Amino acid sequence: MIIPWQQLEQATLNNVIEYFVLREGTDYGAKEKSLAQKVADIKRQLIEGKLVLVWSELHESIDVKVIDASLIQT
Repeated sequence: MIIPWQQLEQATLNNVIEYFVLREGTDYGAKEKSLAQKVADIKRQLIEGKLVLVWSELHESIDVKVIDASLIQT
C-alpha cells in the first residue's frame, strides 16, 4: 500500500527517510554525502514523485521505492 508522504508529520517522515538511508548502505562514489544530504535527496525525490513510501502489511514495515514510469497511466 502506498503511503502519501504528505500525510506524515515532518518528524515521522524524517525518521522514515533516515531509517531507509541508514539501512541502505549505498555507495555514493568518490565524494561521500552526509546523512542530512542523503535525507534531503530522498525527500526531494518524494516531492518530485520519483519515489514513494510503501507499507508492507505482510512484513509490517515501510520502505522507499522507485516509481516505475512504465506503470503510470497518462
